Amino acid sequence: MNSILEEVKQRLGKPYEDFEFLLRSLKEVLIENGEESIANEIPFINKYPFENGVQLTDKHIQMYSLVFQLVNMAEVNGAVQHRRAVENDQEFSSVRGLFANNIKDLLGNGVTEATILDKMPQMQIEPVLTAHPTEAKRATVLDHHRDLYLLLVSLENKMYSDKELLNIKHNIKLTLYRLWKTGEIYMEKPDISSELRNIIHYLVNVFPEVIPVLDRRLIQAWKACGLSKQKLLDHHSFPKISFGNWVGGDRDGHPLVTDTVTAETLELLRLNAFVVIRRKLIALVRQLSFACELTECSSDLQARIEEMLLELGDLGQEALERNKGEVFRQFTNLILAKLPVDTQRGHATKLSEHKGSYVYAHEMIEDLDLLKSSLLDYGAQSIAYDDVNIAIRNVQTFGFHLAKLDIRQNSAFHDKAIEQLLEAAQFEEYNFSEWSEEKRLAFLNKELKSNRPFTHQNAELGENAKAVLSCFRVVESHVSKYGGEGIGSFIVSMTRSLSDLLSVYLLAREAGLTVQTSEGLICEIPVVPLLETIEDLENGPEILDGFLKHDFTQRSLEHFRRVRSYRNLRQQVMVGYSDSNKDGGIIASQWHLYKAQFKLSEIGDECGVKITFFHGKGGSISRGSGPTHYFIKALPFESIQGNVRLTEQGETIAQKYENKVNAEYNLELLVANSLSKTILDEQNERKYHPLADVLDHLAIQSKLHYEALTHQDGFIQFFRQATPIDAIETSKIGSRPAKRTGANSLEDLRAIPWVFSWSQSRFHMTSWYGVGTALNKLKSENPKDYERFKEATQTDPFIRYVLTNVDTSLAATDESVITSYAQLVESDKVKTEFLNLFLSELQLTRELLLDLLGEVIEKRRENHYYSNHLRAPLMAHLHEKQIDLLKHWRSKKSEGKNVDKLQRELMLSINAIASAMRNTG
Repeated sequence: MNSILEEVKQRLGKPYEDFEFLLRSLKEVLIENGEESIANEIPFINKYPFENGVQLTDKHIQMYSLVFQLVNMAEVNGAVQHRRAVENDQEFSSVRGLFANNIKDLLGNGVTEATILDKMPQMQIEPVLTAHPTEAKRATVLDHHRDLYLLLVSLENKMYSDKELLNIKHNIKLTLYRLWKTGEIYMEKPDISSELRNIIHYLVNVFPEVIPVLDRRLIQAWKACGLSKQKLLDHHSFPKISFGNWVGGDRDGHPLVTDTVTAETLELLRLNAFVVIRRKLIALVRQLSFACELTECSSDLQARIEEMLLELGDLGQEALERNKGEVFRQFTNLILAKLPVDTQRGHATKLSEHKGSYVYAHEMIEDLDLLKSSLLDYGAQSIAYDDVNIAIRNVQTFGFHLAKLDIRQNSAFHDKAIEQLLEAAQFEEYNFSEWSEEKRLAFLNKELKSNRPFTHQNAELGENAKAVLSCFRVVESHVSKYGGEGIGSFIVSMTRSLSDLLSVYLLAREAGLTVQTSEGLICEIPVVPLLETIEDLENGPEILDGFLKHDFTQRSLEHFRRVRSYRNLRQQVMVGYSDSNKDGGIIASQWHLYKAQFKLSEIGDECGVKITFFHGKGGSISRGSGPTHYFIKALPFESIQGNVRLTEQGETIAQKYENKVNAEYNLELLVANSLSKTILDEQNERKYHPLADVLDHLAIQSKLHYEALTHQDGFIQFFRQATPIDAIETSKIGSRPAKRTGANSLEDLRAIPWVFSWSQSRFHMTSWYGVGTALNKLKSENPKDYERFKEATQTDPFIRYVLTNVDTSLAATDESVITSYAQLVESDKVKTEFLNLFLSELQLTRELLLDLLGEVIEKRRENHYYSNHLRAPLMAHLHEKQIDLLKHWRSKKSEGKNVDKLQRELMLSINAIASAMRNTG
């Protein structure tokens, strides 16, 4: 094993030298703390003790999990340092996917500076943070990771003396020891509040620090491409960035998300928005130490100060008394005084509206804009364009809501709620879910002409109606008090028909979220379809067409255009990557997503509405992961149109945004490529994929082969016995249940644990099964089409993206491990039958990808291959241990014995393998 590390160090260099340094530091600190035995069994730097059949203990499993975390960290840092070196040693535009690279490409394609300047402030990029039913790491562990990463980066600084470096190494050892002694797994299921705290950490402590860095990199890229920095600053042409959140609002199959939870979430988000704003304003007070009397500043600023003093009374006078003779500081103090919060010991502790306090974020932005223009009049251009711009950008990004809270619920749940409302209102017929679509639409169209509710607020309602309306009333209360900026959308999961969307308007009416205007009734919150399954994606264009042409929707979209100052009507559509993949495998899923987006944006064009796609992606390849710039470039024509939302889930949040340098890189990839894609699409004619006929064929054939597997007798038995799905279902690693209703069916199982369980046992079938058969059929039956496809692998963004992801997944798939897990299947017939199917399809897929891509994986994906090569020996022993644990755990459970100790060991093994794989579901 030591020789493997040496081999990888020779191939890939510094990241693995850093990895070895971390291992040796861990060994030292363990010995210093009396744990010499386990210290001498750390892999890669000691003689490996398990080749002679020695059994792994809990401590070894924990050790291996930590080892994998350290190699992950060293690789991330290696990638960061490599990008820095490339930008230093070569052109600034040399790193693919970043601002300079994209701006240079746009200019090379004949796009003018004026066009880019005009388009940038129209961009709206919104990552949406969500909890994760299989997030395996505790928040405390992630905190220690952040500390360790910063210390590791400190070692790159060439300015430190030898003594200072020794101190950094000392602190690295302490942090490693804290990680070693911190229990990694959840002993109790995390509650929603702890999941929300984790997300708020990023929104409060990471993103506010990253946005200014992102803006500076845009300015640097702009200058590096020979463009005018002054024009960029004068136009304030920065892409708009905001954030969304699902924790506390996503109630699809999550009974713990109550109206109280949603109300508390909205309040906590608002409070923390003021925490973020106060930090920037306090920094601004420090920075604006210019000697300038009140009488010397612009008349507009003097007038506004007088107004603020009247608005605030004694509080305003107190703020003005500070920093006399420094009017810009005084004005900023007044802005601080208008924040609707109470502070104790310098920290915002609770919301508190008072005389003169701000209600809406735009009020503060107007004051900050006045401060900026006054500083420009004063002559302090650098400060106006930097320090004050940062404060303005901060409020533009986070508002008074921090992140928009989406409310998601299942269409079937809404149907039940309407039935219970009709029953309470004493309708003779109230079995709404059983009505035909025609009958449902006739009823909804009639009802939506009136703003009359079915019931009063104190009416006795069934559980579904009570749950929906209590949540909607919380939203109504928040909107009536603070406006709609803090609410994202009402998302309807499993949207199957037009009536599924119109039903939400009806429920919104019941909660007071519809408003009578001179044109007619409108809804105050956008309603968004979520198209998840392949069938839903196919039916999506027809549903959207009916929805956009409905007069209620048209009035509502016009209302949003007016109040939100949009240039165009906008409608959001969410597309799901998880369930479509679970339905038909990776090629069918990706191609149906492509087709649906192309057709949906076409429908939008016909109706004069810009479609904003909300990509429901996850952290694994099966659920839409992959390099961000590859993903954006692979999208169909007009899939971006200046606006993009996408989910960032659980472990993906930590991987992308745990440290600020990597966080900026990942945000820059998203913003820069969305900008480039938007502009280039506008410069070109609408066109469908040139190989649509071939991709249709591959999608059909791969889906048929995938479905033949998943619908075959014995498949569920094989799946439930050859993977640790039953252990994952009983784990404590997410507040949401693994199943929607509790049934042991494939349909009921959520896509995330479905993918997680296959990855734990190294099948990874969700991201390659069916690909080999489909390609082989194309090659034998349509050799000319196969050659066309093969040529396209070199140039076509969509095909390259899909095949890169399949290739990555194949590299992580291990035949020997698959075979070992298959031995857990009790029926020899089922075991042999399905194992043969998996192994033969795996072999075929490997052969076809080699033929298409032309190089062995060691050459085509060198970094990926050697990273996996390093991990393989340790993982093999972890898999052996997990298989043994599963056998004993299942046996004892069936006998009704206590399995707590085995359960804990199993969770340790799941956590360790997840660390090694770098993702869960």
